[in-house]
Parts: sequence; structure tokens; C-alpha cells
Amino acid sequence: MSDKLAEFSAFRQRMNDRILAEDNQVVRRFFALDTQTYKAGALDMKTKEMLGLVASMVLRCDDCISYHVAQCKQAGVQRNEFFEVFSVGLVVGGSIVIPHLRRAVDLLDQLESGEAGGSDACSDHA
Repeated sequence: MSDKLAEFSAFRQRMNDRILAEDNQVVRRFFALDTQTYKAGALDMKTKEMLGLVASMVLRCDDCISYHVAQCKQAGVQRNEFFEVFSVGLVVGGSIVIPHLRRAVDLLDQLESGEAGGSDACSDHA
């Protein structure tokens, strides 16, 4: 796993654990709702992760983009499918999405080359 992805995954997991350790039902319920949203239902997990990736690109959230690229890869999204997802995000979000697209493709390249491991440390969504 690349150092960058490993650091991201470790920080994300550590902070999720820290946040969920607090006695705040609103936060816990939101995290649970977020996790439930990405489980298979009328839409399969792969489709939901691709939707999450598009939304993250449009919102320009690099943490979310990284998370969803890794989750999409784990769900079996192929390179040609990634680029269709990227194209939807780019068309909906406009040219301001391009820097985020660059980082998403860089991470995809790392995942495909084996430089970055899977998203095991990011097994839950929130």
C-alpha cells in the first residue's frame, strides 16, 4: 500500500473510532445511515460506490474521492468503467473537477500497479 493511502486509511480509521467512541447518538446514527446507504439493495454495492464517486468528484472532496476509488476497485469496477464515472463527474461538476480527476486517476494507477493496497482499513463507509 502506498504511504499516502496507508496514512489516509489509518487516519480515517483512527478518527472514526475516536468519533464513534463519543456518546453522541446523532453522530452515531449518521455514520450508521451512511454505512447502510452503500449496502446492496435495489442497486448493488458496485453501482452505489460509483454513484458515491461521482458525487464526491462534484463536491470536490479528495478524501471521499480516494475512499470511493478504493471501494470501487474493491467492488470490481474496471478501468473503462472508472473513466465513464469520471466523465459523468467531470460533465456534472465542470472543469473545476479536473484537479480532483488527476488525483483520482493517480490513485487508480497506483491501485492497478499494486503500489497501493486495497481499502481494508476503510471497510466501513463513514
